[in-house]
Amino acid sequence: MTKKNTNADQLITEIIKGIEEVKGADIQLFDLREIENSVTEYFIICTGNSNTQVSAISGSIQKTVSKELKDKPWHIEGEANAEWILMDYVNVVVHVFQKQTREFYDIESLWGDAKITVISA
Repeated sequence: MTKKNTNADQLITEIIKGIEEVKGADIQLFDLREIENSVTEYFIICTGNSNTQVSAISGSIQKTVSKELKDKPWHIEGEANAEWILMDYVNVVVHVFQKQTREFYDIESLWGDAKITVISA
């Protein structure tokens, strides 16, 4: 296994810990490495019940990853209204949705070719 994948694996583990810490739901891991022209290696998608919880999930991920791996997102979008926060850790991109926003954008169907692992339903 290459160093980069080990880092991705560690990053994924810490991100999921951060999500679970504040009860993020319906966590799915998308492995995009086999998909041509994909923007990243992995997506992690999860759901929060309100903008408060979506913000809390994002904060928890940042805190956990920073503490354990001394890493921070390259870019974050959507914190202002917290309906959909995108956190870009370069080789792992995290999408934290409110339920209705996740259903509306239906990212899962856009990346249907990915290998999907359900972490929690």
